[in-house]
Amino acid sequence: MTNFDKIAYKKMLHNISSDFSELPIYKKAMEIYILSRSISSCLQYDLSALRSDGSENSDIYFSGDIIQQSVSLGPEILNAELERYSDKKEKHIASVQRLTNLLYKNSFRLERSNSNGKDFLPILRSELKKFRRLQHTWMLTL
Repeated sequence: MTNFDKIAYKKMLHNISSDFSELPIYKKAMEIYILSRSISSCLQYDLSALRSDGSENSDIYFSGDIIQQSVSLGPEILNAELERYSDKKEKHIASVQRLTNLLYKNSFRLERSNSNGKDFLPILRSELKKFRRLQHTWMLTL
């Protein structure tokens, strides 16, 4: 690939991503990511301390999981939008659904933790419900 091709490719990707960044489902996915990072930061502060017996709190892994799952939503949405073949498109749509379900489940797991940050988890679930409604409409348009 020549330098000109690389520049053209980057410009094309920028144009594509800026077009898709206006999609309501993509915007909501980015909001969920920001919210998940904020919640995880609050939780990590409380959950990172070792217990009196020297063991770590296993709930801290769920706080990392919500970040990983929420950061994966946006790329999967873009991949579904860009995919031309229905079987691959369906794979990305299924991934968005799976990630949404995992985020929802992990929010309940984290709510049982001993942390002040758990008060924000119902907000995350509320946003995930809105995301699911957008997801349903989005899937009908693909």
